[in-house]
Amino acid sequence: MGTIHDNSDDEYSVIGDKGDIGFIDLDNCNSVCSYNPSNESQIVNISVPFPLVKGKPQSGFVGETMFDSVIIKNTTDEPLDIWSISIYDSKPENSFTISLMEPPSVNSDEQYIQDFMESFSLEDRVLRTDQDFSIWLSCKPKEIGLHSAAVHFSVGDETIERLVFVLAEDKVSQSLSSSKPYYRARKKKQNVVDAHAADQAFVAGRRPSKGSIRGSMYRLPNYPIPAHVRDAVINQQIPDVVNEGLTRKNYVSFFKTLLAMEEIKMEEDMRAYDMECVTMKSKRKHFLSLEVPGLAEKRPSLVNGDHIFVKLASEDETAKAYEGYIHRVEAEEIFLCFDPKFHKSHRESNLYNVQFTYNRTSMRRLYQAVEAAECLDSNFLFPSLSKMRLVKPAPLKPISCNLNEEQTRAIEMILACKGGSPYVIHGPPGTGKTMTLIESILQIYYSRKKARILVCAPSNNAADHLLDRLISEGSAMIQPSDIFRLNAFTRPFEDVNPDYIEFCCVEDFIFTCPSRRDLEQYRIIISTYTSASLLYAEGIRRGHFSYIFLDEAGHASEPDTMVPLSHLYSNNTVVVLAGDPMQLGPVVFCKDAEINGLGTSYLERLFECELYANGKENFMTKLIRNYRTHPAILYLPSQLFYDGLLMPCKEENSGFTTSMDDLLPDKEFPLIFVGIQGCDEREGCNPSWFNRIEASKVVEIIRVLIEQKGLKEENVGVITPYRQQVLKIRGALESLGRPNIKVGSVEQFQGQENQVIIISTVRSTIKHNDFDRVHYLGFLSNPRRFNVALTRAKSLLIVIGNPHILCKDPHWNKLLWYCVDNGCYKGCFLPEKEEFSAEGPPGNEEGGTWQGEEGNNFQQSDASWDEEGNNFQPSDAPWGNVENNWQQSNAAWDEKENNLQQSDAPWNEEGGEWQQQPEGEWGEEGDNRNPSVVQVGVVESNGNQPSDNVSCGDAENHFQPSDVPWE
Repeated sequence: MGTIHDNSDDEYSVIGDKGDIGFIDLDNCNSVCSYNPSNESQIVNISVPFPLVKGKPQSGFVGETMFDSVIIKNTTDEPLDIWSISIYDSKPENSFTISLMEPPSVNSDEQYIQDFMESFSLEDRVLRTDQDFSIWLSCKPKEIGLHSAAVHFSVGDETIERLVFVLAEDKVSQSLSSSKPYYRARKKKQNVVDAHAADQAFVAGRRPSKGSIRGSMYRLPNYPIPAHVRDAVINQQIPDVVNEGLTRKNYVSFFKTLLAMEEIKMEEDMRAYDMECVTMKSKRKHFLSLEVPGLAEKRPSLVNGDHIFVKLASEDETAKAYEGYIHRVEAEEIFLCFDPKFHKSHRESNLYNVQFTYNRTSMRRLYQAVEAAECLDSNFLFPSLSKMRLVKPAPLKPISCNLNEEQTRAIEMILACKGGSPYVIHGPPGTGKTMTLIESILQIYYSRKKARILVCAPSNNAADHLLDRLISEGSAMIQPSDIFRLNAFTRPFEDVNPDYIEFCCVEDFIFTCPSRRDLEQYRIIISTYTSASLLYAEGIRRGHFSYIFLDEAGHASEPDTMVPLSHLYSNNTVVVLAGDPMQLGPVVFCKDAEINGLGTSYLERLFECELYANGKENFMTKLIRNYRTHPAILYLPSQLFYDGLLMPCKEENSGFTTSMDDLLPDKEFPLIFVGIQGCDEREGCNPSWFNRIEASKVVEIIRVLIEQKGLKEENVGVITPYRQQVLKIRGALESLGRPNIKVGSVEQFQGQENQVIIISTVRSTIKHNDFDRVHYLGFLSNPRRFNVALTRAKSLLIVIGNPHILCKDPHWNKLLWYCVDNGCYKGCFLPEKEEFSAEGPPGNEEGGTWQGEEGNNFQQSDASWDEEGNNFQPSDAPWGNVENNWQQSNAAWDEKENNLQQSDAPWNEEGGEWQQQPEGEWGEEGDNRNPSVVQVGVVESNGNQPSDNVSCGDAENHFQPSDVPWE
């Protein structure tokens, strides 16, 4: 491999021009440095300078000279001519030199330093028989990152090449180096309890006290996963009903099956955190504490009321396990209560195996919501052209703010609607979507005294933000007694801003849900999508709410969206969906469930309907005026995702860009692309990736922005796709006394903005990038993450990454050359410019759309952002373009009666029915359970049964889960 070519005698005395070896992906092409000097030539043996150590380049500090000797040995019986030794190419340019003397050190005398000479080539040397000839190869890095060179040795009739790699570091990057080598954790761990075996028994633990929380009016059924769905997933098969695609007829069974697939994946993911041979400590007399590494980062995600199973590590499979309930979560420690016998027998030296479970309550609410959606009008679930909406809007007088034309039209349409299909506010980033929602709510509150409004958001933070906006914008008109913030029982009290507590219902520092009578008195109720099920559980009737506003609707799965809609919507309810289908979608862990429909929001699916796809103003308004982002930053997302329609309306802050003069090549173009070649690394058993060279560059830029440019910490945000990179950057910033800079994933920045956003893309090898593309991880092949990441910046966007990797993705390639063409690229040498066709870059054999603006294809969700080898982990997830599997059925809908027609294929296989048995669950229903021996799968009865079934034809009545098996 080392021999380049043979030359004629006439060529030896001529040193050619410098060449270009281009980008060498070291991790993907380790063989290029696998030299065997004794076998590559019959006339000469040339040693290998700077050899790789365990596949990684040797490193040194920026500003210091790194050097290594090269020994050339004549292995023939005759003298050899060394025609030349030259640096054929080096990246960065001129970073390597050759010398006949060892480079001087701090201890070298002055004469040695004066005699030392170095150059880029040596010529015309004679190598005697059995003589060793030594030269020195030196690297003088001026910037952190990977430095490379190709050194050519023209000896006799041969030219032999040595590729050399050196990693230049600084103190920050070296402090972030791996603490221990990466190894794959053993996946298969011993079962403490076989949760799917009906005869498996365990000793029940003690649930947390619910205080005075009363039971709900309507119980939440158990919804066990059908055996045949579990078998299909285990055998890596897609259940038949999912393969059929979504239709009105199979709506319930389709989504229930997808939810079951998702739940099986969640079980598997939770089991990845199981622990073996761990100890527990006695705490506060009544508890045993268990330290759970990663808990502070929600890996695993555990809350009060969840339970685990433990067993002595020395016990065999026949021994009964003990169930322990979580009573408190502190940092990386959980406080558990078991049966009293377990506490008595516990010793601090005992070693236990621990099996984690997840709380099924939220999933059971989704099953219930999908079931209840059977009662919704067909034209609500599948809007068609057969029912056009005639709306006569009245002129609007703004209350809280000045409105633009599109915002005004949207609010006027909402006020004029009388129910029917949802009204959609399509709000691209920074277009005032939330302002439009708030103004709409205030208009209704002010002008329609009898109206009742439900406002939902996917997360607690988003719901709290809506509350904050309402009480600040409407402080002069909204009475505190008219607005209520509904929280889940399991939400930690300290998680809520003290200013919001007066709008909540709290007993003994536990959030509760008021009675139906009290709930009906509130004019505005704010909740998450999932917690809205508490309203149904308390007896709030269908049609009670005149308006239901669902914010960030593109970020919720369709079953999530159905939680507030399927139980509370009536034909006269005005439903408003606000969101952007081109930003992050639902968080889904199961890839098969995701690409077959669970990763597509109800909002996105509505755009499959012509009424919404064509932008009919009686059904939707698209906000197009962006008030957040500098025009230069907004341009590319507008072109890629919004047909170039977004209008930059941000007020110019000339003082900000002027202060950045020496940082920005062009103050009218506040984007910088910093090209850097780092290294992908992992450590310990943590499969998440980090790039400490990029992390160091992030820290360097932040120090300039704060210490030299005067920015405040809260004005700077850092986005990176890998959890370990987040932790490395946070740690480096905290060590420098900068703990208030937000560092997180794209998901954590959704709906937020910062004056300056720095993006660290991490990946530096094609091999790992290809893995991300296949598994929809990281930034690449993920247009929606790309869109969200770019549009968080208001005034300055800095992207740090390897251009040779990022150019493989069409969107990042456009961003790279957009910066290059505007003179705002800095860093390592550039790749050749590539143009991508509509079919995508080479290697995209799976087909599918690469351009985010093309088609309405299912996009991958954001579940597994923390790229962990072969394990899909909860994320904070991935947006490849996958062909749309949803097919609208040609079968006629029973539109007059709005009844779901049952199929001829009942689900009645043994063990495969969806049993809807009431189950006492902490935070949901029933009283405290006494410690007992309980068999898995056997539900304890508390004497409460679901109410009798009520016909769904009456909009005022409540849907009750039926006992009929799925189709």
